[in-house]
Amino acid sequence: MRQTDFVLMLHSHLPYVLNHGRWPHGSDWICEAAIDTYLPLVEKLRRLEDANIAAPVTVGFTPILANQLEHPTFQQELDAYFTQRIGFCDEAPESLESTNDAHLLPLVSFWRTRLLRLRDLFHALDRDILREFRRLQDKERLEITSSAATHGFLPLLGRDESIRLQLALGRAEHVRIFGREPDGCWVPECAYRSAGPWSPFPGEPPHGVRRGIEEHLSEAGYRYFYVDSHMARAGLPLGLYGELFAGETERVALGAIGTDVRRAAHSPYRAYRVTTVDAPVPVAALVRDPRASMQVWSRHGGYPGAAPYLEFHKIRWPGGLRLWRVSAEGTDLGAKEPYVPDDARAQAHAHAAHFTSLLNRLAVTHGGREDSVIVVPFDTELFGHWWFEGPDFLGDLYATLPQHVRVRAVTASEHIDAHTARHGLRLAEGSWGKNGDYSMWMSRLVAWTWPVIWNLEHALWDAAPRALDRPDLHPILAQAARSLLLLQSSDWQFIISTGEVEDYAIKRFNGHAADTRQLLDGLRAALDGADPGATLTRAHELQERDDVFRDIIPSIRAALHREPLRIVTDPLTPLAAWADDPSDTVAPMVADDDDTVAGA
Repeated sequence: MRQTDFVLMLHSHLPYVLNHGRWPHGSDWICEAAIDTYLPLVEKLRRLEDANIAAPVTVGFTPILANQLEHPTFQQELDAYFTQRIGFCDEAPESLESTNDAHLLPLVSFWRTRLLRLRDLFHALDRDILREFRRLQDKERLEITSSAATHGFLPLLGRDESIRLQLALGRAEHVRIFGREPDGCWVPECAYRSAGPWSPFPGEPPHGVRRGIEEHLSEAGYRYFYVDSHMARAGLPLGLYGELFAGETERVALGAIGTDVRRAAHSPYRAYRVTTVDAPVPVAALVRDPRASMQVWSRHGGYPGAAPYLEFHKIRWPGGLRLWRVSAEGTDLGAKEPYVPDDARAQAHAHAAHFTSLLNRLAVTHGGREDSVIVVPFDTELFGHWWFEGPDFLGDLYATLPQHVRVRAVTASEHIDAHTARHGLRLAEGSWGKNGDYSMWMSRLVAWTWPVIWNLEHALWDAAPRALDRPDLHPILAQAARSLLLLQSSDWQFIISTGEVEDYAIKRFNGHAADTRQLLDGLRAALDGADPGATLTRAHELQERDDVFRDIIPSIRAALHREPLRIVTDPLTPLAAWADDPSDTVAPMVADDDDTVAGA
């Protein structure tokens, strides 16, 4: 009986928030993720190890997140956050009794016990969360992947040097932190474009010919990355939070996904080679399976919306305790019922059993080949933060999988090692964002950000060759590059586009832009003979605040390395072969005129 591999990918990312305030969008953001997701995941992985249950999850940490999690400032902030949250639990009984809510007191005790347990775990790890992931990696129990340094939206960066810096620095930081070369790269937002003519804005004349994302990955040494199903023409885009989008707004029902997969021109249940035969490193694309991913992620029919689970949106103030459950569908926030931990735990176990049965059915229906694989990538923060019971679900999933002999849990690299991606495929432009295109990062709301980034990119890379020859100016060059990298984070456009806390994202974007501009102005002046003293002082101040990527100069040198661009065609599947009708070719996906600069 031939088995189908199952790859679970957890993508962990937060933008740089240390030393940029606390509540509601500063360091509390990463502290909340640590308490809700990262520490509970460590706790669950340890229990699986103690029970001798294999849990070969593939987990990624973006370099900017990993830099924060290892920083002493984060460790101090999380200790303070634990103290604050436990203090709220101590104050809650008097408040609840005064409002006739004494029936909620057992839940306060539940939270207090949980916080104390997680704080003890944090201290047992010497306040180094990543250390445990390194240990599990070294015992071959899981795989850790990397990403672009600050999660920049690679297809829209204006210079290839910027893409190379994001990838080279990301890889160097991964090796420093985790002690191994990463095989896999999480391309930020799963955003892809192929080699060829490039236009900054949709509809503009091309501004030159650019390398494809897979070429940059190959040159950086990566062996695989992830794409959404529609980019391989293996289904429709899932969009945000597991919603399917057909055209612009039609949401396809959960039950229709399997039909869509059967009609797809290419199967999502196989890895595809996306580089030419003579690429420095062969690169494969792992395709997100629409059916299994939707079942977990969807807020319309997926697991997290079940009635017994903790309600994310109802919070008691002061203190911020969540004490209620989702309750029946359509229940108003004011009418939510009290949370019952045991009921939620039982529901997570049932959902894990249902999911493993689903994987087995997919293996029977769509597997059968030697290289069959089911790939389900998620944001790590879904498990624990957005879906409180998510870590329990994951633990029960791995504990239940051995009962289904048609499915074999493996890391992504284990699958790639065992099954070389022999089938070539040319991918379509797209992302895993809303509508499957770039519209979350290139719309009327955020188009103004890109000329700012592009102009500063040109300024940095024009000055870098001369600055590298001046060791006395390296601190300025290094900090200018760090500030530009922070500016390039895809989070700022995403937050603005969602309309939630856009003022924070705009402030952060403008602040990093001003910092980069000031440093580059001073750098250019110093290169022309001016005294660099004031700019050196400013670079040191910013480096203390934005203390990441301390050894960045070697990566800047590497990013400046240029080779002739080769646009080649080889026996990759042509665009026309994606469709059932050979005349039905697929154009690159762009946003419609109502939501782009071109239509403004």
